[in-house]
Amino acid sequence: MGDGQHKETQGEALLEVLGLKTYFHGDEGIAQAVDGVTYRVLPGETLGIVGESGCGKSVTALSVLGLVPMPPGFHAGGRILFRGEDLLQAGEARMREIRGNDISMIFQEPMTALNPVFTVGNQIMETVMLHQGLDKEAARQHAIAMLEKVGIPSPEQRVDEYPHQLSGGMRQRVMIAMAMACSPSLLIADEPTTALDVTIQAQVLDLIGELQEREGMSVLLITHDLGVVAQTADHVAVMYAGKVVEYGTVEAIFKEPRHPYTIGLFHSLPDLAAPGERLATIEGIVPSAFHFPSGCRFRTRCPLAGERCAQEVPELEAVTEDGEHTAACHFLEEARALQVES
Repeated sequence: MGDGQHKETQGEALLEVLGLKTYFHGDEGIAQAVDGVTYRVLPGETLGIVGESGCGKSVTALSVLGLVPMPPGFHAGGRILFRGEDLLQAGEARMREIRGNDISMIFQEPMTALNPVFTVGNQIMETVMLHQGLDKEAARQHAIAMLEKVGIPSPEQRVDEYPHQLSGGMRQRVMIAMAMACSPSLLIADEPTTALDVTIQAQVLDLIGELQEREGMSVLLITHDLGVVAQTADHVAVMYAGKVVEYGTVEAIFKEPRHPYTIGLFHSLPDLAAPGERLATIEGIVPSAFHFPSGCRFRTRCPLAGERCAQEVPELEAVTEDGEHTAACHFLEEARALQVES
């Protein structure tokens, strides 16, 4: 796709999520799973979305693809613009056209995403027959070519095998082959390496990077792993309790994180230079989406929290002159001292 099939210029966002609110009805009331989230993905770049389990990362991705079950889910506000088209206003038929063709997703557990009763070849063929109108034989050849492209040995043999006959790493490669089969403009990778051992993890990330470079696509990478973000992303959005609390280039955030939560995440990484030292932790747990605290949602775990934090919701504000690096905290200057402490 580096041949000009993608017409976006570098300045225009391919995907813009603007003030997205995705809530769920539940026994305890309404869960504000995603609450006013804004970010953009530029053509050809990778945006990493980082945060602990339950912060709303995956719900954001499912919202983009129109895969949030409704009910109990509903959109309470915001827009999702893909090449300028608001996906929240698109009907199911239009979303089916976009899904798998323009926007694809790799899920974190391939065994639940792959159908156990169909061969892996059939599952790739189905996508290209649906979206690209290929006949069965052409689709089969395309499936073999895709398996080869993602580094699966003996693709002519593997195309007729079932998911249970493949290792975890191989299944994840099949998932990538399926996602890439129609050369999407945007690939959403939801914790694509969680279930894999470290060596296979690195191979899968390298593979996504290679395909991205070759095809010119954008990647939305959802992960709780800062190491993965450092290795692959251009920009990063740090999420906590349904909100983006810090946003910027990977260089800016890794060099000088400014939100107390982001700083806590970095402090809790193991220091290879000091083996045996106890890891720092962020006290407490992410609050339930049914019962977020008033004001700043991180205040119940934050060493800097004061009265203002309980009363006012902090908005994202620029922490660099170019406005590219933003953080949502009432005590941004004091947070600098936190960074130096460790």
